[in-house]
Amino acid sequence: MDINTSIQEIRAKAEGELAACADAKSIEDIRVRYLGRKGTLRDLFTALLQADPVERGALGGLINSLKNELTARIEAKAGALSSKPSAPAADADLFDPTLPGKSHPVGRRHPISQTLDEMKDIFLQLGFEVVTGPEIESEHNNFEALNIPLDHPSRDAFDTFYIEDGLLLRSHTSPVQIRTMLKRKPPLRIIAPGRVFRPDTPDAGHYPMFTQVEGLMVGEKVTFAHLKGILEIFAQKMFGGETKMRFRPSFFPFTEPSAEVDISCIICGGKGCSACKVSGWMEILGAGMVHPKVFRNVGIDPEKYTGFAFGMGVDRIAMLRHRITDIRLLTENHRRFLSQF
Repeated sequence: MDINTSIQEIRAKAEGELAACADAKSIEDIRVRYLGRKGTLRDLFTALLQADPVERGALGGLINSLKNELTARIEAKAGALSSKPSAPAADADLFDPTLPGKSHPVGRRHPISQTLDEMKDIFLQLGFEVVTGPEIESEHNNFEALNIPLDHPSRDAFDTFYIEDGLLLRSHTSPVQIRTMLKRKPPLRIIAPGRVFRPDTPDAGHYPMFTQVEGLMVGEKVTFAHLKGILEIFAQKMFGGETKMRFRPSFFPFTEPSAEVDISCIICGGKGCSACKVSGWMEILGAGMVHPKVFRNVGIDPEKYTGFAFGMGVDRIAMLRHRITDIRLLTENHRRFLSQF
C-alpha cells in the first residue's frame, strides 16, 4: 500500500465529511472513524511497519501531521456547531402563549385535620384552652390516676399497647388532663386533642389508632347543666342549628354520673334511617362529672371544686359530617378519596 497516496485520500475524504457534518453526533462518529483505537489512522501506523526502514521516519511524520490536522479540524467544527444558533423546533414543540398553563397538584389538609381545626375553633370561642401531652405515657397517668386500677373490669375497654418499664401508648387523652391538674390549680377549662391507640381489630368502625378530643372544666359550683350547655352549643355549631341532643345514663370509672351523648341523625333529621338504625339518633361522645377520686389523685379538693369531662373521636365526627362509611379510608392515603375534601 502506498502510504503517501492513502494519506491524501484520507485527508480529502475527512474534509468532505466534516463539511457535510451538521450535528455533534456526526462529528463524534467522524472522530471515532478516523482517530479512534480501531480507526483509519491506526491502520496507517500498522502499515508503516511494512515500509522501507529508510522511509519509515518521514512517513511516520506525515501520518502524525495528518492526525494533528484532523484533530484540529474536528475540534474547530465542533466549536462552530456549538456556537451556532439552534434550528427552529418542530411545530409540535413551539411555545403557544394562547394555550392554558399546566396545573400543578396542590396539597390540602386531611379531613381529620380539617375537622379537628373546626372543633378547636368552637371550643376556643367557648373559652377553652388547647393543651397537648406525650403519646407515650406512664401506666399511672393512663389508668390508676383515672380511677382504673389493675383489677378493674373497665380496664379491658381502655387496654392499649405496652412498651416497657411501665410505659405504654396512651389509650385516650385523659392523661393530659391529669398532667394539667397536677401542674395547675382550678379554675381550668381545657381541651386535649391528639392521637390515641387501642389494640382494636380494624374494621369499618374501628382502627388501632385514631384521633380524640377530650375536654375538662373544673371550678367552684360547676354542674351537669354547664356540661349540657357546652355540648349543645358544640353540637349545633358543628352539625347545624337544628341539631338536637340527648343524654343516656352510662358508666365511666373517671366520671360520676356518666352519660353517653347522642345527636339527632344528621342524615334523616331524626326521622329514622339505615345510618342511625332507624332510631333517629347517633352517638358522638361520652361525658360526665369528674369522679371525686380523680380529684384526690391530683391533689384537688372535691369538697370545694367540681368539674365535668367529655371525650369524642375526631374520626367519627369527620365520618358523620362527610358521610364516610369506613374509618379505614381515613388512614390508607388513597389519593382519589382524599382529593374530595
